[in-house]
Formats: sequence, C-alpha cells, structure tokens
Amino acid sequence: MLIEITAHSHDVDIDLVYATPDNLTGAPIYRRARCWLHAETAARLASASDLARRIGLRLKILDAFRPAEAQWVLWRHLPDPDYIADPRRGSPHSMGAAVDLTLVEGPGGPELDMGTGFDDMRPLSWHGDTAISPAAQRHRAILLGLMTAAGFDFYRNEWWHYQLFQPRGRYPVLSDSVLPEPMM
Repeated sequence: MLIEITAHSHDVDIDLVYATPDNLTGAPIYRRARCWLHAETAARLASASDLARRIGLRLKILDAFRPAEAQWVLWRHLPDPDYIADPRRGSPHSMGAAVDLTLVEGPGGPELDMGTGFDDMRPLSWHGDTAISPAAQRHRAILLGLMTAAGFDFYRNEWWHYQLFQPRGRYPVLSDSVLPEPMM
C-alpha cells in the first residue's frame, strides 16, 4: 500500500522536517527519516518530478506519510484546524495521500523563495496571498501548476501542501505499525 520514496526513485530531494527539531514543535517528531506515500500519490509525484525537471527545477519533499501518532503530536502542539488536521477526522498525510514540498534549483540546489517558510501558520502562507514578493508569487504559481498538472489537489492555506482529491473515505488512516521499520 505504501511505497518508499527516495531521491533516486523519484528524482527528488528529501528533507523530512519532522525528523529534525526545525519544525513548529521545536523537537523531532520522527525518530527515523523515511519517506513513504500511497502508490497513487507516488505515481503522481513521479509525474510532477518529471514536469519540474523539464523546466530545470526539482521538487524537495518536506513531509509525506505522517503516521497517525505524529498527527496527534502536531495537534496537541497546535490544535488549529485551519493548519493541522484534527486526528480524529484523519489527515491526508496519515493516509499516505498528501505531500508537503517546495522547489529547488536542481539537485541539492537552493530553495526558491516562496514568501514564507514551511509550516508558517499565517495568512502569508495561503496560495494567492499578494503580500509576498512578485518572485515568491511566481514560484508558488509554478509549484501549483506542476502539482495540479500531475493530478494533485491543493490546500488553500498552505502553499506547500498537495494531496489526492477527496482522500477521506478512499484511504484508511494508518499508524506507524504499518511500516517495515517504525518512524516514531
């Protein structure tokens, strides 16, 4: 059901922020930084990666499958349904149906300016926010174009979040126990 995503398998950079203290909680959430997605999500990611490569860019994954246990950690830290899915409802991340990412200039290159950092929980992070620089608006539009061309839906409050259309009811919420080696 879940497929491991590697830099080689999908031609992407991977920096799982929740495996580091550089996230909104200030502490690592994942003990093991492994990137997993549902097979359908992984196929769409491969398509988006190919589209990015054609224009000289590369995708950098910041989060992918997020075990249900990790969703509870985030919810306890910031119980705001505008930014963190209520774990009782289920997050598309916990279904392997969502990916958080940005754009970089080629393999290992610098991130493009997106106007805010990842997990910036302010209206400045919304798609279409015009208070950010024109360059950042353009970069967000490129990412949005790549991801929607590959068949992803987006979340309006987070420029970095893309998911399969209507994942709730189609995919189960999964815990850390489904992985060959736990992340938590």
